[in-house]
Amino acid sequence: MSRLGMSRLGSRLHADIALLVAAAVWGLAFVFQKSAMDHIGPLTFIAARGAVAALALTPLALREHRRVAASGRWGFWTIAVMGGIAFFIAAWLQQAGIRTATVTNTGFLTALYVVITPFIAWGWTGKLPNLVVWPAVGLSAAGTWLLGGGTLQAFSHGDILVALSAVFWAVHVVITARASPYARPVGFTAVQFAVVGVLAAAGAPLFETITPEGLRGAAVSIAYVGLLSSALTFTILTVALQHTPPSEAAVIVSLETVFAALAAYVLLGERLTPIGWAGAALILGATLLLQLWPALAARWQRAAPSR
Repeated sequence: MSRLGMSRLGSRLHADIALLVAAAVWGLAFVFQKSAMDHIGPLTFIAARGAVAALALTPLALREHRRVAASGRWGFWTIAVMGGIAFFIAAWLQQAGIRTATVTNTGFLTALYVVITPFIAWGWTGKLPNLVVWPAVGLSAAGTWLLGGGTLQAFSHGDILVALSAVFWAVHVVITARASPYARPVGFTAVQFAVVGVLAAAGAPLFETITPEGLRGAAVSIAYVGLLSSALTFTILTVALQHTPPSEAAVIVSLETVFAALAAYVLLGERLTPIGWAGAALILGATLLLQLWPALAARWQRAAPSR
């Protein structure tokens, strides 16, 4: 293999390892999100998380702004604010849900956004989803049912909120895709987290009691989720996608649900029943099916003999 080929292979391997680290950071973040609820309310946590992430990303966003042409400025701000609103709603539902939902259930139920996203895109653009979406929906529905022990009544109120948050995470994914033509990924994320922080800070005093003791108790969780799970991992994702194909990156990142379950098992002593693990496997399988199918279909098409 040529030196150039080895260099590309090494860059891709490093990118894949970086994405795996990001997935582990995101999976572990669910544990910190839950532990923070012992000290502060969901909106207070989201406000602090948004502020920390926005401040950490601002220097990078300003440097990016100087490199990118200012065309389409108002369109960029509109889509960034929309992304922030969708992120805020999704994060609020998820954070409120994780108070009573287990970390394991939260990880796998949040992953349902992958199956929901094609339908949100369908409603947004009018483009019909790929046919592979339908078996993925069936797998997800069966997996959700099994995750609840074979009955949806076993799900807590928190589980329902987390599952609902997956709808808004899907909306956020579609909005983020619409922001790509502006070529300002760091700026988009910085503005998004600023919007999240402002909205949560406005609502927190109305619905929650904020105390210095509570903020101190949740400081480690806020720092982890704001700096590592938000600012750092986003930067890792941006850099890694320059070397790793999106389909491959999506598969690696989807392992965050596995890392969440592993972290909950080791740190919190959470356990799933065998039927629950079967459901989790089906949800993960539906996620991988949607992410891998385009690449597999393209490979089969190239390999098919021409007529």
